Amino acid sequence: MAYNLLKGKRGIIFGALDEKSMAWQIALKCHEEGATFTLSNAPIALRMGKINELAAACNNSVVIGADATSLEDLENVFNQSIEILGGKIDFVLHSIGMSPNVRKKIPYYDTSYENFAKTLDISALSFHKVMQTAMKTDALNEWASVVGLSYIAAQRTFPGYNDMADAKALLESIARSFGFQYGFKKKVRVNTISQSPTITTAGSGVEGFNSFFHYAEKLSPLGNATAEECANYCITLFSDLTRKVTMQNLFHDGGFSFTGVSSELVEEIMKNVSE
Repeated sequence: MAYNLLKGKRGIIFGALDEKSMAWQIALKCHEEGATFTLSNAPIALRMGKINELAAACNNSVVIGADATSLEDLENVFNQSIEILGGKIDFVLHSIGMSPNVRKKIPYYDTSYENFAKTLDISALSFHKVMQTAMKTDALNEWASVVGLSYIAAQRTFPGYNDMADAKALLESIARSFGFQYGFKKKVRVNTISQSPTITTAGSGVEGFNSFFHYAEKLSPLGNATAEECANYCITLFSDLTRKVTMQNLFHDGGFSFTGVSSELVEEIMKNVSE
């Protein structure tokens, strides 16, 4: 059911690749709730993904290729988006993350620092660059909302998540620091959503992901949150209903983040021990 929560709002969604990606589901929900927006991703992702299918499903949203680590590319995204959408921007989604160390299965203790730097630049510093560019070009309306997608590995250690954990910790710190500055300057809200492990193209590439997913499902009182459920939550942050929510890392994980242990998980562990 749609509530027109974003009717008349304009946005930019970074990071949609295919129907498994979080940004894809969020874009569909934004469209359903009445928003207009542009879509952006790296040129290689545009070639590999299905973003044009998403654009067609969202009233022919315009796709703007951009390297989110390039200030020049980002300035082009904001300028083009304002022109295409007919006004300043009301919401921005940052759903960007990539680790060469994870892709190449290089363990954390033996990391390539060149790869590590790329992980931080792509997965976290790009969040800062997006907001720095938006601020310098005065691209956002007052009370606009910026949301970045995170994961609880920013606070806890998960084997296999590698240097992406450091990137998520930095992402959340940037949300607090930039949220403080942007709030005073233009009443812009900046938050991150710490989502359950979710079956996406990127997430599935993390070593041991299936184990993460199963463990979280057994531990969470409400079970893992799906990508579509995350999209619903994201909509509330883009809407006017959360005008005074900023600088927060908001857990959307079925209660996983505050649960120590569950009977269901203990029973499964004991069963495996007995066998």
